[in-house]
Amino acid sequence: MSTQQTDYDTIIIGAGMSGLAAGIRLAHYDQRVCILEKHWTIGGLNSFYRMNGRNYDVGLHAMTNYTAKGAKRGPLARLLKQLRFRWEDFELAEQAGSRIAFPGVNLDFNNEIDLLRSEIAREFPHQRDAFEQLLLRLTDYDDLKQEDFELSTRQVLSEIFSEPLLIEMILCPLMWYGNAREHDMDWGQFCIMFRSIFLEGFARPFKGVRLILKHLVRRYRELGGELKLRSGISRICVDGEQVVGVELENGNVITCKRVLSSAGVVETMRLCDDNSVVEVASAGEMTFIESISVLDCQPKQIGFDHTIVFYNDSESFHWEKPAKDLCDIRTGVICSPNNYNYSSPNQQLESGLIRLTTIADFQRWSSLSEEEYGRMKLKWYDSSVASAVRFMPDFRRRVIDTDIFTPKTIRRFTSHDNGAVYGAPKKQLDGTTRLKNLFLCGTDQGFVGIVGAIVSGISMANQHCLRTAE
Repeated sequence: MSTQQTDYDTIIIGAGMSGLAAGIRLAHYDQRVCILEKHWTIGGLNSFYRMNGRNYDVGLHAMTNYTAKGAKRGPLARLLKQLRFRWEDFELAEQAGSRIAFPGVNLDFNNEIDLLRSEIAREFPHQRDAFEQLLLRLTDYDDLKQEDFELSTRQVLSEIFSEPLLIEMILCPLMWYGNAREHDMDWGQFCIMFRSIFLEGFARPFKGVRLILKHLVRRYRELGGELKLRSGISRICVDGEQVVGVELENGNVITCKRVLSSAGVVETMRLCDDNSVVEVASAGEMTFIESISVLDCQPKQIGFDHTIVFYNDSESFHWEKPAKDLCDIRTGVICSPNNYNYSSPNQQLESGLIRLTTIADFQRWSSLSEEEYGRMKLKWYDSSVASAVRFMPDFRRRVIDTDIFTPKTIRRFTSHDNGAVYGAPKKQLDGTTRLKNLFLCGTDQGFVGIVGAIVSGISMANQHCLRTAE
């Protein structure tokens, strides 16, 4: 690498969870770091906003990978140690309890695997031994290799279980919370998601995602890191086999020794200006609409006491973009941020909230006129709620306010092609690209969710920006 002075040691593209975590890790070691964010706010899809006097989280249903205070193992313990936070800083409250709901069959679960174990024994008694076999197979979770992401989860599970319905029910929440691939799931991704949801579990800060972002940004700036908002990148400047800097949309050029990008593999490589024709991964297709319904009461007052319900209205779970319409309401996720075991009786969200997520089609939503777009938001809000209330108490008469975001919203705030929430189906676990000093972190590196994204930023910073730093 040239000895010529550069503006920064590392430029990080994107001020989401992974970018902020990477920035903190590098700033700890006195690197000159700059995070560039094209929007006016941080967090990407895991952000927040205020409307009509109310605070709303975007993206956060729950933090997965929960572990109790004092735990030494697991992704949450790792990120606390690496970023030098205390467990108390995130003020995490465990879920009250969640459910997988299929026609005539429910499986409840919480942050202790014994509940799911007993539910499977109750509904599928002949599959008890098979479930234990699965748990034993997952003991190597921390030793996943790229080859594990080439295996079909459906094939692996069919060799363990003889009951197709149980396979579908296990897959449902894991695909909903972290699967970029349609129809099937990479075995490596399945192992990650099973551990994060069933063996570790859900939690949430009382103050929502804004608390996590506040701590990350404050720590980053305390360490001397620079954060530039409204600083979109028009191109990544390439010289031979390496990156030498980036050009901003305003024409300014910033030089650096390396770039760490959370923008996604397709989106990042498209920015490179070397004009070489190189095959990159295909963009993902899985995107969603999400509605937020504000109630005039707490959800428990209408009989809804689950934290999250993953529902599907047939014995087959269909994980694919809609074939014929803007949305597919056969399956969905119902979440209430009210239904967590907050530490104090005084910790109760001011309003009752129901969040509903539904599979959507980016291209169809993007092709709508402005008038059609507004009308379709209302139509699909009504349709998705009507589908959801088959699996929960009907809350429609208690709604006093609503908001909804679509794949167009997701595209705007993440820059992911197709508004793909989980990025490209093919992950690059080592974070490398064809350029020797351009690396990936975040969704397309392979970890999803808030904790996963933070751990991804830490891991890629450690591996590519600290060990190899000159």
